[in-house]
Parts: sequence; C-alpha cells; structure tokens
Amino acid sequence: MQLLRNAVRPYAWGSRVAIAQLLGKPVPAPHPEAELWIGAHPGAPSTLVGVDGTAQSLLDVLGADPAGQLGTGCADRWGNRLPFLLKVLAAEEPLSLQAHPSAEQAAQGYAREEAAGIPRDAKNRNYPDPTAKPELICALTEFHALAGFADPHRTARLLHSLDVPELRAHVELLAAQPDSDGLRALFTTWITLPQSSLDHLLPRVLDACVVQVRDHGEFDLEYRTILELGEAYPGDAGVLAALLLNRVVLQPDEAIFIPAGNPHAYLRGTGVEILANSDNVLRCGLTPKHVDVPELLRVLDFSFGTMPVRTGDEIAPHLFVYPTPAPEFELSRLCWAAGSTEPVRIDHEGPQVLICTRGSVLLCGANGTRLSLGKGASAWLSAADPAVSVVPADGGPAQVFRATSGARGPAA
Repeated sequence: MQLLRNAVRPYAWGSRVAIAQLLGKPVPAPHPEAELWIGAHPGAPSTLVGVDGTAQSLLDVLGADPAGQLGTGCADRWGNRLPFLLKVLAAEEPLSLQAHPSAEQAAQGYAREEAAGIPRDAKNRNYPDPTAKPELICALTEFHALAGFADPHRTARLLHSLDVPELRAHVELLAAQPDSDGLRALFTTWITLPQSSLDHLLPRVLDACVVQVRDHGEFDLEYRTILELGEAYPGDAGVLAALLLNRVVLQPDEAIFIPAGNPHAYLRGTGVEILANSDNVLRCGLTPKHVDVPELLRVLDFSFGTMPVRTGDEIAPHLFVYPTPAPEFELSRLCWAAGSTEPVRIDHEGPQVLICTRGSVLLCGANGTRLSLGKGASAWLSAADPAVSVVPADGGPAQVFRATSGARGPAA
C-alpha cells in the first residue's frame, strides 16, 4: 500500500471549488480545475509516495514490474498498461458532445490512421489509441448530463411543441419514421447543415425555447438545456443534436455507464469517473475542435431508450459495486454512516486504486501495515499486496471509491 499524488487538469470548463475542497486547498482555486487523474495515463501519471518521502511515477513502476504490480492475468491481457483511469470530474460548464468507439472500431481506426501516417497528436486524429473507451460516471453531487438517444416518439412531441416553421420538415421526418433509422436521418441532416443554415435555424429554435420555458411544460428541462448550450456554443450543430438525447439528472451515488457509440455530454456537477485508459474520442459538437462526420456516423449507436441509472449492488455490508460489461474496469463504493466502525475486507487478483471522498479511513494490511486516507487522499494497492481491511476513522461517516480491473466479457 502506498499513497498516491495525483495531477489536476485545468480545463476551462472545470470548477474553482469542487476539487479544491476535496483536496483541502484554498477556495476558490486560482484557475478552473476540471479533473483529478488517478492512475497511469501517460499524459499525467500519478506518483507513488514512499514512507520516506521518495516519489516515483506509477507509470515507471508498472513498466519495471508489470506482473508484480498488475498481476499475471491483467499483465497478460493489457501488457504493462493499467487498463483503467480513475478521475474526479468537476464540471462547471458543459463538455463537448462525443462518442467513443468499440474495441473493434478502435483497433481498425488506429491501424488505418497509423498506415496513413497521421501523427498521434494531430488535431484531425480520431484514434490515438488502439483500444476502446467505455466509461462510467458516479455522482458525488447532483450531476447533469445528456446521454443516449431518447425515444423518438417523445422527441417528435418535443420538436412539435416548439412550433418552429423551419423545423416542420424535420419533425415530419422523425414522426414518419420514429426508430433508429429516423434518428440517424435527422441527426445526419442536422450535423451536416451548412453554417449559414445553422445561423438561420438556431436563433428561431432558441426563441421558441424561451417561449416554452415561460410555460413550464413537459419539456421544460430539455428546453432550458438547449438555451444554456446555445449561449455557450452559438452556431454549433451540437445544440440541435442535443434535442435528440436523454436529459439525465443523477443524485449522489447514482451512476450511468457509457458504452461504445453512445452520444453523451456532461453538463455540470461533480462525480467519480472510471474509464478505459484510452484517448479515443469522436466529437459530435459543442466544441471548436475537429468533428469527423463520416467517422462519427460509423461509430454512433442510434438505438434509443431511457438511460439506465445504476445505484450500485450491495454485495457485502457497506460495499456497493457498479457492474458493467467493460473488462477494463470495475467501480465500487465503500460507505459508512456516522457511528459505524465495521471493517470491509477488499481483495483482488489485480491492482486496486482507492480514493476517500468523505471522512477518513484506515487501511489495515494482513501483514500489519497501516495507511491512513483522509478526504481527497488516494492509495495504490498492487496485485502482490495481501488483502486489506478498510475501517472508518473517527466514527464515520466515511466514503471510499475503489477502482479495479474488470472480470467480464468484451467491452461494449
């Protein structure tokens, strides 16, 4: 068991409060803090901190002893790569609308772009990695997102309620074919509109949303979201595309899993995110960055329906697991109410990463080792470490999130 020191990513959409508060630093932070990265991503690997104060990159430690740190099963499958990345994500403003490829799409796209000689850091590169990027976000605060295509019958009613003359042909298109093919046709129409057409259509859609918001009707939340996105990303086709998606509000401890091909955008809130250790992103809009429409349309999954919200399966007292089909990761949550002191034993044949998000806990190893984690602190447990008991300190309440490699079938 060793403490981790982690990098904070200062993206413009981040919060000046959430991560600083978690880490016990002055609030507000001097600049937006968007993500706390906990893991071995080459862009910002965590550092292992020894009891003597020495520090070593987790990336280097894995490279030197992948079997010992990751376990033979994990190392055989993923090489010297930690297959997951754990984050605390704090969004003050909307992120881009995006989707991620499947494992097969990622491998093929990576090989294709390598053969074409596109530099891996090029702005028009879609596949800097040969691997998939499924992800799961679990809310720490109320968390708002767009995720997955909504039922097209409901979307047709939403568009019809706007009563925008310039949208009538689009509404009729979806109403006549309220299925995945209709969604594909309408999404493709909107994402390929010339900028002059967008500049004409979007103001009329936004004006109609203003009228509808005054009436506080069935689609009030969706219309408010479009107004917010229209202000943040004027003239962006992603504002229209957002009309086709589920608007999701997560309460603390609720989670959604984002499989391959799922269009999504995180809007605001703080959460713990776990994802495959990959940078493959196909952007759909709400961004000034490169949008490769043909490749995006190959990757997007136009299936539809309400986005499933996961609350975690309690597999033991105080231990909740958020199962997914992703082999790269599994997220679990350990939590204790005030006055509870019951230990939770955790063990895994692969690596484990822990972060304490409330209160403080003590990690007790079978070999007599002890490690204290206060709020915001995190720890690395290698595959070679014996089982650990996690105990709340000071009588609770306490909460810890735990990341491990997954044990299921191929990634979605």
